[in-house]
Amino acid sequence: MIKLKSIGIPLYLSFSLLLTGCGNGEEAEDNGEETANLSEALDYTITGIEPGAGTMDLANNTLEEYENLEGWELLEGSTAGMLTELGEAIDNEEPIIVTGWTPHWKFASYDLKFLEDPKGTFGGVENINTIVRKGLEEDMPNAYKILDRFHWEPEDMEAVMLEAQDVSFEEAAKNWIEENQDSVDEWTEGIEKVDGKAIELVSTPWDTERSSGHVMKAVLEQQGFKVTLTPVDPAVMFQSVANGEGDASLAPWLPVTHGSFYEETKEDMVDLGENLTGARIGMVVPDYMDIESIEDLQPKE
Repeated sequence: MIKLKSIGIPLYLSFSLLLTGCGNGEEAEDNGEETANLSEALDYTITGIEPGAGTMDLANNTLEEYENLEGWELLEGSTAGMLTELGEAIDNEEPIIVTGWTPHWKFASYDLKFLEDPKGTFGGVENINTIVRKGLEEDMPNAYKILDRFHWEPEDMEAVMLEAQDVSFEEAAKNWIEENQDSVDEWTEGIEKVDGKAIELVSTPWDTERSSGHVMKAVLEQQGFKVTLTPVDPAVMFQSVANGEGDASLAPWLPVTHGSFYEETKEDMVDLGENLTGARIGMVVPDYMDIESIEDLQPKE
């Protein structure tokens, strides 16, 4: 098993396995040999992230659904470790397949592509939603309105993630707010400030959610709230909002990635809808790899 190394995590928003594509046509036999050689060179492994992440559940399901992935292994590790392995492979122009998503800074830093997913096991385009506990509208109407109005674009999230490679997420979020005050004014227009009211935002521990979480934390603090931002696993995130221990989250990926957690808790919380559209998850590879689809991979002999 590959030993995954730790690095600081940078920017972008869709999950997927990224890989390069193969030619086809009359050279099908040669291509079959090439993809067999590629699969062997990859040691029939896909480099994943933290166990329990929605992306890993989808990747495991993909291994089960594609007959040509018989014998393949999904390596558990960390997002930081996956990014280290990806960067080292690209530096040496070596083959690698990783579980990936966008928005994420890796797409800005490297030439990457998603492998086609004919069976749709990773789902299609996803949204990131805002959920809040029941009773928040009555208890904190000012915060509720801001959370309900919050919406930004993948490019906004990526900008925070990318800058956070060089500065803290707190500083990157504040810089984004200064540069996008018009958007923030739309979220806070007509809302009176409070005096130290405590609110807890729960999130998942990835750079996408660090970006939205720190931006909202800074916006709410400007409005006089005392904000706690707590990173937890996805299942705990949904449970904490559903049972009222956490007040809100900007982190659910729907309808597929966190769909099972959402279905279990949706009756016990309030869904305020999308705060970002255009996210994606899948298998990702460097663009120099001569492969285009998950189906191009060969089973382990």
